[in-house]
Amino acid sequence: RKAEALYRHVRGLQDSFTAFERCRKPVLCAVQGACFGGGVDMAVACDVRYCSADARFCVKEVDLAITADIGTLQRLPTLVGHGVATEMALTARVVGAEEAKAIGLVTEVAPDAAALEAAVAERAAALAAKSPLAVQGTKQAMLHARDHSVGDGLEFVAMMNSARLTSEDLSEAMGAKFARRAPTFSKL
Repeated sequence: RKAEALYRHVRGLQDSFTAFERCRKPVLCAVQGACFGGGVDMAVACDVRYCSADARFCVKEVDLAITADIGTLQRLPTLVGHGVATEMALTARVVGAEEAKAIGLVTEVAPDAAALEAAVAERAAALAAKSPLAVQGTKQAMLHARDHSVGDGLEFVAMMNSARLTSEDLSEAMGAKFARRAPTFSKL
């Protein structure tokens, strides 16, 4: 019974972080300072990661005599490659901000926490100004592509776009481009 309760607990934690992937909107992650263990689980479940220059990342679980079980071992290899992810997970080596950017764990390194907050807010505002259907569709297509073949991914996006290209967002985006104005999109 204890094992079953622990299994349900771990699955619940996994589901809570997988919720970031399932969110219809892009989830941006801003990391400042230490991001160890569960912090890495959360960060790699987000769509885009940014950090400040003082950020440090570590898959710490092996030092605690456990196997990381909330999603890092499944998601990290698609971000940084299998070899780098394996090395990080087996050694619990601390990865600094610049290395995190070099290996693809984060997209951008800001000089400090204030600059990080401003940069991520700017990216979020830029995303919010785009067609919600296009942003949502792009997120879905990227996640599908990560887990499927190129052929399956092309079929997925063709099916999705066949339904979405009839939306008002396309004509609004094109009209705004020609009128040299910012587009205005309806909420979902």
